[in-house]
Amino acid sequence: MASAALRDQLDCSICLITYTDPVMLRCGHNFCRVCIGRVLDTQDGSGVYSCPECREEYQERPALMRCVALCNLMENILLTPPTPTETGICCTYCVDSAVPAVRSCLHCEASLCDKHLRAHSKSPEHVLSEPSTSLEKRKCSVHKKMLEYYCTEDAACICVSCSLAGEHRGHRVEILDEASEKKKKKLRNVLQKLMTKREKTEERVQSVEERRRKAQEKAAGEAERVTALFTDIRRRLDDLEKRILSEISRQEKEESLSLSVLIQQLEIKKDELSRKMRHIEELCNMADPLTVLQEPDTGDLCDPEEGGGDEDTGGHDRQLHDVDDLDVTVISDTFRTLCDIISGIRIYVEDPADILLDVNTANNYLLISDDLKTATRAQKKQNRPETAERFQDYYHPQVMSSSRFSSGRHYWDVEISRSAEGRVGMCYPSIDRRGLVIGNNNKSWCMKRWNNQYSVIHDSNEIKLPDNISSNRFRICLDYEAGQLSFYELCDPMRHLHTFTHTFTEPLHAALGVWKGSIKISGLGSN
Repeated sequence: MASAALRDQLDCSICLITYTDPVMLRCGHNFCRVCIGRVLDTQDGSGVYSCPECREEYQERPALMRCVALCNLMENILLTPPTPTETGICCTYCVDSAVPAVRSCLHCEASLCDKHLRAHSKSPEHVLSEPSTSLEKRKCSVHKKMLEYYCTEDAACICVSCSLAGEHRGHRVEILDEASEKKKKKLRNVLQKLMTKREKTEERVQSVEERRRKAQEKAAGEAERVTALFTDIRRRLDDLEKRILSEISRQEKEESLSLSVLIQQLEIKKDELSRKMRHIEELCNMADPLTVLQEPDTGDLCDPEEGGGDEDTGGHDRQLHDVDDLDVTVISDTFRTLCDIISGIRIYVEDPADILLDVNTANNYLLISDDLKTATRAQKKQNRPETAERFQDYYHPQVMSSSRFSSGRHYWDVEISRSAEGRVGMCYPSIDRRGLVIGNNNKSWCMKRWNNQYSVIHDSNEIKLPDNISSNRFRICLDYEAGQLSFYELCDPMRHLHTFTHTFTEPLHAALGVWKGSIKISGLGSN
């Protein structure tokens, strides 16, 4: 069954009703034979003919070709009346049955089905529109005539009487179609602007969604990093707890053993005193004075109150004092490790940025990658101009970053090749470029790798790092205001290696020294 939308496609653009004997011009547009004939008749005097749809011009009156396919389609469509649900409006003239209307005539104030539409007058005053039940709204409420004009001054649709003798007399008026086309043109401009705004809004939505995605990824990464950090803290605290408890247990065992030996000595002494007491009691109970007086070694049976017992007691007291109590100092020193753990933890919130090596400072025995992130020891001297800002020492090729940091908290990661030897750190721009190595002066701080051993250096003071460093990736963290420069091993979990504390007086540049192999900058963040 044909839909209302399909029926609309079968309307002549001249009479606005369903085709009657459709014909086609060479340009491909279709019209009722009678309608296009009238149009061509009006163009006879001009000498030029044109299509009402596309305005294609013809020097001679165009031949009208009957459109067979469209005629067959029209017959099928006309044999299938639209269902009432398509319009909901019935033909005014079909009184015997409710036949759906396909058009409404504004002049007749009637709705027409296909049958009555074919017989309806096609004169210009009979204006056809979509089926409507509110035809009264298309007439002037004062003169009861068709609304044919538009008053531009009052922005109102008016009839011919309103424009000639009514309240709109003398006003500028336009035909409804012309006024409608002008308004449509304005609406199309507004539509174009709205479409442009919508496209920009869509772009903003995509941009915001991308920011949200990056924020989610950033939050997930930070959550993972903080989780790893606290896992490391808990592991260190567990190790520290075990060390302290082990130290307490060791001291307790030593003290317990010493006190057990002393107790055993005192028990022997107590037994000896008991024996002497019994012997004295026996002498005191003897009736024979001769026997009492003739008892040998009476000097050993002295009265404890005369002082001999005090010396013995004093000796044992000295032994008691010689047994050490728990060494609280050792335990306190162990607790200081906890302070080191806490002070070594710095939370750096990632804010992706970029850090590039400055070729103008690169020693001529360093190769700098195209992305300015990797420095490699070169066997052949590079042909760069010798300038005051370039590092000069052949034996210690170095390079600085073009980025400089004079405030805030920042970090950057480096990856040292397995066979590399060199230094990574930060320095002042005023560092001597003629021969001094970063770390061997008071204007630079670095971590050194040499023979697979690691150490940190500042002002030639070298501190050896643990031997169990297995990763080749490291993080250098700067807190400029706090005066802290920290080095971390990027393992799982990340491990704090050392923190320099200094009051910085100049901006800081990242610095690399490569004696062998290569060192790559793999990332930078700031807060």
